[in-house]
Amino acid sequence: MNQPVIEIDNVHLSLGQGRARVHILKGLSLKIGRGEAVGLVGPSGSGKSTLLMTMAGLERPDSGTISINGKSLNAMNEDTLAQFRGANIGIVFQSFHLIPTMTALENVAVPLELAGVADAETRAAQELRNVGLGERLSHYPAQLSGGEQQRVALARALAPNPAILVADEPTGNLDETTGATIMDLLFALKRERGSTLVLVTHDLVLAARCDRQIRLRSGNLDVATASEKADA
Repeated sequence: MNQPVIEIDNVHLSLGQGRARVHILKGLSLKIGRGEAVGLVGPSGSGKSTLLMTMAGLERPDSGTISINGKSLNAMNEDTLAQFRGANIGIVFQSFHLIPTMTALENVAVPLELAGVADAETRAAQELRNVGLGERLSHYPAQLSGGEQQRVALARALAPNPAILVADEPTGNLDETTGATIMDLLFALKRERGSTLVLVTHDLVLAARCDRQIRLRSGNLDVATASEKADA
């Protein structure tokens, strides 16, 4: 493996309160190389999405360490972590998470404006053109199809030019044809920019497009069934 851009060491994480508290990640350790595409697979409840949110700094582990680009997320307060995440990690969710009262252009410009980018709208417009939505800049989410909304979400995630892109079932709310188009676009942009991609998916064919597939089971790596593509 080349130099790790993501390093997770002995991470435990539980969610919920009292008797409803569930131990989800159980001493999980993992390294992901710079520029690598990794597919996280496994049965429902195995911890895939929780692991993704933890490495993106959206969930704090109970114990263990997480480092991104050599920087420990554990040592950051919430403000520092939010700033670091905005500059280094792009996130694509299954349900798009667009702001309904903002146009496509405004949605993509948000992370750039938060980062203090002077030409935020110009860059946002270019990102929308990159995903084939140059004619949809002024449209609101309700005026866009599901595939178009996910393109906006992808443009928003890529706008700050992050080193890492994480995607949680990005085709889960799309039909098969639209989903395939979105994934072709995602992998093309990942290659073009040299980003690291971590993809949670139930689709083993989609996971096989990654350089490596990592299977989770009961909150840890399923070493016996983890696989790696022969052709990266």
